[in-house]
Amino acid sequence: MATQEVVTGPGIGLEGGPVRPAPKPTLGNGPFGWLEQLAGMIMLTGQTIVSMFTPPYSWGPEFIEQSWLVVKRAFIPCMFCTAVFSWGAPGITGGSIIATLATTDRLGSFAIMASIRELATWINGMVVAGVAGTAICSDLGARKIRDELDALAVLGTDLIKSLIVPRFLALGLMTVVFNYWNTLISIVGQMVANMTVWKETAAGFVATFGSNFTIAEIVFNGLKVLTFGFIIAIVCCYKGMNAKGGSAGVGRAVNQAVVVAFSLIYVYNYLLNSLLLGAFPETATLR
Repeated sequence: MATQEVVTGPGIGLEGGPVRPAPKPTLGNGPFGWLEQLAGMIMLTGQTIVSMFTPPYSWGPEFIEQSWLVVKRAFIPCMFCTAVFSWGAPGITGGSIIATLATTDRLGSFAIMASIRELATWINGMVVAGVAGTAICSDLGARKIRDELDALAVLGTDLIKSLIVPRFLALGLMTVVFNYWNTLISIVGQMVANMTVWKETAAGFVATFGSNFTIAEIVFNGLKVLTFGFIIAIVCCYKGMNAKGGSAGVGRAVNQAVVVAFSLIYVYNYLLNSLLLGAFPETATLR
């Protein structure tokens, strides 16, 4: 019996059907995929900053809407978490350490390090990332899997200017606004804990607090939370706009965004605190 030769060629398989090209390997498929994602986030940051200062400035209404979204979702959780943590961590536990050293007259100065430098800023970043950041990531991820982002791009919409810039500015601004409110709550909560548990007087707390209060602490405090907001915005927007795999993929993108944002906040917090203590060594002393 005669055999039939199967002719193959470009785009033709052994069965005569089309051959799909193999996917191009990228770092995202290997153990170094985080490098590709980090590079993507850095590039997105640069594009966002350039687009933010490039006319037309059409992101105003979306910026107001996103700022209100952050307020609705994060204000009460920030306030509650700060009040509880300031009472327990620096107020009672930190006061216990100070009392063990028989220096309860330094509780006010300890509040500078515990509340202004660490607690209020850290809680602010964690809550905003976990509440507002996830909402932004899930919203953009849902638009991505429904092909809304591709449709907007086809219509000529600048996705960076219309979607990323207002969220970038809203998270940066609102984390700063929340921070000063959180810092006040943290200081008051720590003072009340010191007065009720460790019998420190309000006058003594205020006096030692004022003797350790410096402009450097306030400047680094504001700079830290401003950058926290920008980090959260970039991470959540990047993960949301690159979500894939349907609704399950959006869920994975949200989980990854929270983990990455938390990790970057930890690293940045450590680096900025090290810079503060190195540039202003007097801030490490409880006077």
